[in-house]
Amino acid sequence: MTLSPPSEDAKAPTSLAVRRIDAALHLVKPHQIRESLALNGRFRDRNSVLIGLQAALTSSLTLVCGLLSPWPHLAGIAALGALAILFGRFAPAGQRGRVVLTCAAWLFLAVVGMSVAARLGAPMPLRLGLLAFACGFFFFVVNTTRLGPPGALIFVFAAGAVMGDVASWQEVAERAAATALAGVLAWVICAAFDGLRRPAAPDVPTPVEPVRPLSHRLIAAGRITFGTAIAALAAHACGSTHPAWAALGTLAVMQGTHLHVSMNRALQRMAGTVIGAGVVWIVLTQDPSIWTVVALVACLQVVIEMVIGANYALGQIFVTPLALLMSYLASNGGAGATMVGERVLDTLAGAFIGILLAVVSSTLDDRVQLARHHAARSGQAAG
Repeated sequence: MTLSPPSEDAKAPTSLAVRRIDAALHLVKPHQIRESLALNGRFRDRNSVLIGLQAALTSSLTLVCGLLSPWPHLAGIAALGALAILFGRFAPAGQRGRVVLTCAAWLFLAVVGMSVAARLGAPMPLRLGLLAFACGFFFFVVNTTRLGPPGALIFVFAAGAVMGDVASWQEVAERAAATALAGVLAWVICAAFDGLRRPAAPDVPTPVEPVRPLSHRLIAAGRITFGTAIAALAAHACGSTHPAWAALGTLAVMQGTHLHVSMNRALQRMAGTVIGAGVVWIVLTQDPSIWTVVALVACLQVVIEMVIGANYALGQIFVTPLALLMSYLASNGGAGATMVGERVLDTLAGAFIGILLAVVSSTLDDRVQLARHHAARSGQAAG
């Protein structure tokens, strides 16, 4: 999935293999796998660790207060609003609070919008269609407003976590209030501690993608909506009880800015999910107490921020347990270790569909860029 314009009339050098089958074969080449496993310099970055500590504090306060309140069933829902604290890590000094508050509003929309659809009795295929639209919509929003990582996945995860049936309008209102309050808490913690962030150094560029032309963003959003709809509906047709996970897998792959990035994300997400699922399976089979789960959620958020900047696969080893534990909390313990196998299968299916559609919908320019990238990597390896 790329943001390149669909200019199939571009001229490709005759020395490059730029067919779609050639692009697909790059996925299994040794240097592609080495690139997916490589670590960069952002391991234990100070600002990332600070974000992780803020996220751990926000989620812990949200969950503890929720569980001790008269509405403990809302604790997991409120934790979705607390995820706003993860945004704005590259915002200029004094501007991160605005980003966090904006993301809290988008999380509120994701949770309330899907809850309203469920309360109105929308059949599951329609809810999945709305989720697929949310994938494209939030991708467009994130890239247009430059909200940065962790990107559209967080908003879609929140929407997917509340797809179940809703018994009353009071429950919708309670979810709205819980999500909003947690978002405000995230903003308060951001304002209290963000002065500790290290400012960007002049010689270290901020890793934020430039805003692409409107037509490119719209094309990319449309492809993502189509791809995630296929993934989610296919998972639902196969009997999955959490088809949103397939959509998330596809979104993670298709939002890559270049084909080689999409391929890396596919390999990294599949490998990290399998390993992470094994870890959380061991935890959930022990029937942990709710307070153990809360502590694990807080610890995982710190570890994720420490490692995900260095390698996406390494981050996924810890993101998968976090996502499953938060789903466990959001369902009030209704889903346990049985979620694990389904998470693996849905993610693998979603990543496969994502890379397949990224290759099929690629333009000649995309494939030329991919071929040149791999030619350069092969030359470095040979040298």
